[in-house]
Amino acid sequence: MRPRRRPGRATRVLLPAAAVAAVLAGCAPGAGADSGAAESSSSASSTASPTPTPAATPTPDGTLLVADFGADTVTFVDPERGALGSVEVGTAPYGLVVGSDGRAWVATAEGVAVVDTRTRERLSLVPYETDTGPVTTGEYRGGGMGIALSPDGRRVYVGVNVPGGNGTLEVIDTASREVTETVPVGRRPFDVDVSRDGSEVYATNHDSFDVTVVRADSLEPRRVEVAPYGTEGGLGSWLKPHYAVVNPSDGRLLLPFEGERLAVVDPRTGRSEIEPMTADTHQHGAAITPDGTLLVVGTGPIDPDEDEGPSLTVRTPDGAERVHPLDGPHEDVIVSEDGRTAYVTGGFTRDGYWNGITVVDLETGDTRRLAVGERPLGIAVLHNP
Repeated sequence: MRPRRRPGRATRVLLPAAAVAAVLAGCAPGAGADSGAAESSSSASSTASPTPTPAATPTPDGTLLVADFGADTVTFVDPERGALGSVEVGTAPYGLVVGSDGRAWVATAEGVAVVDTRTRERLSLVPYETDTGPVTTGEYRGGGMGIALSPDGRRVYVGVNVPGGNGTLEVIDTASREVTETVPVGRRPFDVDVSRDGSEVYATNHDSFDVTVVRADSLEPRRVEVAPYGTEGGLGSWLKPHYAVVNPSDGRLLLPFEGERLAVVDPRTGRSEIEPMTADTHQHGAAITPDGTLLVVGTGPIDPDEDEGPSLTVRTPDGAERVHPLDGPHEDVIVSEDGRTAYVTGGFTRDGYWNGITVVDLETGDTRRLAVGERPLGIAVLHNP
């Protein structure tokens, strides 16, 4: 565990007032320049996606599925050999979730795509009820972001971004494949999670410094501010929530900030406790294992003179952390069923992304890069139903 340097990050990362006025809803200064247009990066190469065709044989157990934010596809990935093929789902897919029936639900700019992962076919596209404006690509595009399934598989909850305003949580009936309800939430719902018993849904809203807690029965929303650094700087601040996980032991939400602070939020009371973290890097995606081990993706430094580079933090339930360096920015993470391997997507919501996945051996810390997909963000491990 590395010693901490100092907690004074807030004084050196907020935008000046003039710069704040130029930022629409960003994660960082200058981020809004690519709004509404396809993004490119010197570190990302564009490759043609395979023509989507039904699989000749069922998709093997343990295959990875990634959302290609830089294309209109999801890609199936053998974690040893690479891409198995892609399926067209809709513009700029972001998050995805897979049910026990083998169907994947993919949040795109156009709607939620339903994919049979066994045969590798898109079954349908569920349009949003929320008006998100023209279909575009890039970091600020409207449409679905975070997405989650209810424990019984009957509902899909998708956070829908409305550029320039508050978003919604749309509820999809998985049997009819129709939106049945919409619930107001905060700005840019990066992540959506569900309590273990299915009684509550949590939308993590990046640009409004909060989590919207929604009762699954009444769909009544309640705002919980999560701002361990305060809200100074507004849309121009780096210090916002991105992704959350539900602690399996007590149902509290865990939200990492900057490799320095872990906000532990009781969704029943709205109260937060802050625990120290050690990676000292801007953080995005998170995952948690059944035993409560937390994994957090570090995307890289805010200030290269004072912050550390990209990394994967592995934090045990007692708070001990191991920090594994990564080569370049990454976005999200998932863990293999046996808990031995982490798969970290290289897509990243900002420039600096790359077209692939880093595979991390959680016992040794060894890493290897697997070139797959086009700017992959969301990721899941498939299991045959």
